[in-house]
Amino acid sequence: MSIHVIGVVALVLVFVIGTVRPVNIGALAFIATFLIGTLIAGEGSGEVLAGFPADIFVLLVGVTYLFGLASVNGTIEWIIDRAVRLFGDRPAFVPWAIFVFSAVPTTVGALGPAGVAMLAPLCLRLGERYGIDRRMTALMVMHGSCLGNFSPLNGLAIIVQRAASANGLSISSAALFFGSAAYNVGLAVIIYIFFGGRTLLRERHLRRAAVAQDLKVALGAQVSGGVDSVVGTGPAGPRRGTAVTGGDSSEGEPRPLRFDQVATIVIMLGVGVGALAFDIEIGFLALMSASALHAIFPKRFVDADKKIVWSVVLLICGITTLVGAMERYGTVETVGSAIAGLGSPLLTAFLLCLVGAVTSAFGSSAGLLGVLIPLAVPFLVMGEVGATALLIALAISATVVDSTPFSSVGALTLANAPEETRPKLLQFMLTWGIAMVVTAPIVTWLILILPSAV
Repeated sequence: MSIHVIGVVALVLVFVIGTVRPVNIGALAFIATFLIGTLIAGEGSGEVLAGFPADIFVLLVGVTYLFGLASVNGTIEWIIDRAVRLFGDRPAFVPWAIFVFSAVPTTVGALGPAGVAMLAPLCLRLGERYGIDRRMTALMVMHGSCLGNFSPLNGLAIIVQRAASANGLSISSAALFFGSAAYNVGLAVIIYIFFGGRTLLRERHLRRAAVAQDLKVALGAQVSGGVDSVVGTGPAGPRRGTAVTGGDSSEGEPRPLRFDQVATIVIMLGVGVGALAFDIEIGFLALMSASALHAIFPKRFVDADKKIVWSVVLLICGITTLVGAMERYGTVETVGSAIAGLGSPLLTAFLLCLVGAVTSAFGSSAGLLGVLIPLAVPFLVMGEVGATALLIALAISATVVDSTPFSSVGALTLANAPEETRPKLLQFMLTWGIAMVVTAPIVTWLILILPSAV
């Protein structure tokens, strides 16, 4: 039996066993990697771990450590109180604000993990304060980040352009960006409709009706000389100007910041600026900053290091190591080459998008696009399928699956969910990720590739 077949079977078994039994999927993936590497590929222990994602390990540990500190000393809660005051009694608007906020870093040039690392903790907590479905909040963060992936300023767009140019192809920067952005906006609309947006809109109209009724009662009381003429005290609903969830922020001013909280905010902003503006590795930057904070204010951060989400770290690092081994053995390239050798351009285009979606759900979108674009060249030069259409379809298929919990974007989002809700959110993200793997190649083939065929 081929090592490629064994690798695929092992990957499937890891997910099946990890789903039906309470064993961390990452631990199973490490075991599978070791067995395949030593017994079949003849590798030593050092070679087996060659695919270990050290950068993702440091990223997850550093970021969750830093935001764990900010949570323990009350800084996150203070920021959310301020945000609640900003949005007021408009929860229907909050998911879209989260989507737009998450799109800004990638649009101006940051890679997805850097933006999500800074925004996911705040956005998830903000959604929680407004009683918004956690699934919607998480998806809005991840797909908002995906919206800007192919901005002309983003590294992913540059990778696609360079790979296309190196193989004699050209693609419009505007078409690449707006095609990907439009797909993620469409997903955001679907997410909003099916995960609580209609309820938020309905509640908005009910609150407006309640306020109108209160105002009518108050005016009637004034005309009749009544004394109970305070707007918002009627039985129909909440007072005007208060947030849906109320919270401490709606009753008086938030407590003033302590010195350690001011330092935490300054350091969080510094990490964001360093990562987004100066391209400093955010994992190490966050880890150094968190360690410094913890050392300076030890009494304010008791047990904060326990906020590091080791179960998620194990999950992501194990799966990434296994997929890295499969890439090292040439499994992805073998499958891609076999597909590219098929006689039907339309079928070939669809299967390449499918391979891109499946593989990128567990690995690097940037690295995968660099592999798949050269594989697509032989039949693209035949002119039977539009090059721009296929490249955009490949780009979308390889990045919308970042909403799986095994991508760095998905892992960071999952890691910042409350611990008690993490297992259910993991299951949901797996389901949603599978849906993206299946639907993205089909939809992009129908709306982009098929119309471009001659």
